[in-house]
Amino acid sequence: MSQMNMIQAINSALDIMMEKDPTVIILGQDIGYFGGVFRCTDGLQNKYGEHRVIDAPIAEGGIIGSAIGIGVNGLRPVAEIQFADYIYPSYDQIVSELARLRFRSGGEFFSPVTIRTPCGGGIRGGQTHSQSPEAIFTHISGIKSVMPSSPYDAKGLLISAIESDDPVVFFEPKRIYNGPFDGDPNKPAVSWATHPGGEVPRDYYSIPLGKAEIVEKGDELSIITYGTMVHVAQAAAHRTGVSADIIDVRTLAPLDIATLRQSVEKTGRCLVAHEATRFGGYGAELVATIQEQCFYHLEAPIERVAGWDTPYPHAFEWEYFPGQERVMAGIENIMEAA
Repeated sequence: MSQMNMIQAINSALDIMMEKDPTVIILGQDIGYFGGVFRCTDGLQNKYGEHRVIDAPIAEGGIIGSAIGIGVNGLRPVAEIQFADYIYPSYDQIVSELARLRFRSGGEFFSPVTIRTPCGGGIRGGQTHSQSPEAIFTHISGIKSVMPSSPYDAKGLLISAIESDDPVVFFEPKRIYNGPFDGDPNKPAVSWATHPGGEVPRDYYSIPLGKAEIVEKGDELSIITYGTMVHVAQAAAHRTGVSADIIDVRTLAPLDIATLRQSVEKTGRCLVAHEATRFGGYGAELVATIQEQCFYHLEAPIERVAGWDTPYPHAFEWEYFPGQERVMAGIENIMEAA
């Protein structure tokens, strides 16, 4: 085992898969000589060469379109979109081509593309570097969507994503690249120097896609969340003193409904939290699913905590971010309900 932050864990996953499988290649903006804007691909071009670690032009549609063709022809491309905010020019390629290929060809063709992209706020990136667009991909049949909350999960889930014959959009919460964040804006951003990350095996391992994790067990409330908000929810629950199941969805699509159902049937109360905007957000799907599956076990209305329905503001980042105080208020609302 080694101490790794999420950046190092992702780099380790890519390194292991490129060494293990010569059909794995990676492509994206500045991922080669520069090692990626967040250094997730640092050193890989020197190790595997320019023919397997490809610096692409600033053309997201071209990056994904190329990855689809590469995948159809027998390779396993891992495409990086530098920020999730930049993924929209490639959306048509993802939805109309990548997601539909297996279905449209009657199973004759597939393209095992993994799309890595940093998402979320917390780095004062403003409206064009802080978006959380995961919900618009979970709506598309034929694509798996993943968002890890720890270095261990990031490595194991990314390896599974690369090995999957189905396309995967792999969202990486940039606020926790260097360590966990509990939602307190008064604390400085953690760094590798101040937080060693977590224990991660140096060698190959995988975590199955489509399986949620109960990060912490409790019996009064189920908090369902993912990404950065896992750490925020834990901190908020501890401050309220409520005994809560903290469930990290991890794979947003396909969703592990069984784990959610078992928890809510046990606790009778549920709070859903995510950083993305509230209206039409992924939390709405979680709420609907719990309502359908657990209606007769619920002792109070399901509470939802999310970002505001505005672009991510630069000057008021911490007013936008659904931190501990807003999660605590949600917990108190649901625990006080009759």
